[in-house]
Amino acid sequence: MMLKAKRNRWIIVLTTVVVLMAVNWAVWQKERHLSEGEIVYLELAPVDPRSLMQGDYMALNFALSDQIQSALHQSERYEDSLKARNGYVVVRLDEKRIAHFQRLDDGSSLRDDERRLRYRLRNSQVRFTTDAFLFQEGHGERYEPARYGQLRVNTKGEPLLVALYNAELTKLGESVK
Repeated sequence: MMLKAKRNRWIIVLTTVVVLMAVNWAVWQKERHLSEGEIVYLELAPVDPRSLMQGDYMALNFALSDQIQSALHQSERYEDSLKARNGYVVVRLDEKRIAHFQRLDDGSSLRDDERRLRYRLRNSQVRFTTDAFLFQEGHGERYEPARYGQLRVNTKGEPLLVALYNAELTKLGESVK
């Protein structure tokens, strides 16, 4: 009985250590992605700005998502595309690093100003990293002029949303001192 209790204690300790290592590894990967990823701006198409359960947030829809949706509908492989849950789009970056739709990725080589961005299809909607941006309750006015989302894109084309920017690419939400 005593041996079994001691063994169970070791299993719990070992499991806890493995879980903590996995969580810390995931956090380290995201921090690295945020610090080293390439900066890309995507034009926003904001939706409903409030959630009663989560506090204030801005529901996000990127203009690029609509262009991908149109391209998927025009594709001969539309049925196959809808079955696919993830895909890549090729965008061209202008001098301000704003992404412009070029084509759905077909595996062809990229020009110097083009990048692949990974997207996901969820409930027939094209999604990038997130579909919402949370902010402190009562600070909604700060984010009303949002026109671009700044993303950090890693070498695999996976984007992470960093911040929201206005039409002049000024970061929103920073407190003024």
